[in-house]
Amino acid sequence: MKWTISQLQKYRAKGLIIDETIQVDDMSKVESSIRAVSPMHISGRADIGSTEVTFHLAIKGHLILPCSRTLVDVNYPINVETTETFLLNASEYEVGEEVHQVKGDVIDLMPVIQEILLLEVPMQVFCDDVKTGEGAPQSGKDWEVIQEQNHTQKVDPRLAGLAKFFDENDSSSDT
Repeated sequence: MKWTISQLQKYRAKGLIIDETIQVDDMSKVESSIRAVSPMHISGRADIGSTEVTFHLAIKGHLILPCSRTLVDVNYPINVETTETFLLNASEYEVGEEVHQVKGDVIDLMPVIQEILLLEVPMQVFCDDVKTGEGAPQSGKDWEVIQEQNHTQKVDPRLAGLAKFFDENDSSSDT
């Protein structure tokens, strides 16, 4: 997803249509929670002017992220629409946060796409269905995960005598 300015100027009158599937590599080096990235489908158009190039893009694909509860892989869908503007003569304008400077004679969209994908990573992801044997353990020494539907009030055997104390106390006060 690189173009030289002279290549883009050829499309100045009619615009450039973008419809590509790209592989975004090395995302796990930037963000450790990203386990894998599916091929991303990039579609849209580029409006080319004499002083700027504006890309109107739609990015679709999936990120593989760990479930916050069980660490099982979760397929997290990405569907983002963005508009990115590159200034050809940065010295003529103030460069703000919403525009990019062209470095050299080449416009490269890959760093911008990687940044957009990083911004789409949520704080927590939860998987819907966990198969038995996958993910985090459900019990260990002196602990277990309590499911709400299976939760019944169990009395610790060491405290069973204390539970009888309150029953005896209530019956003696009634007489």
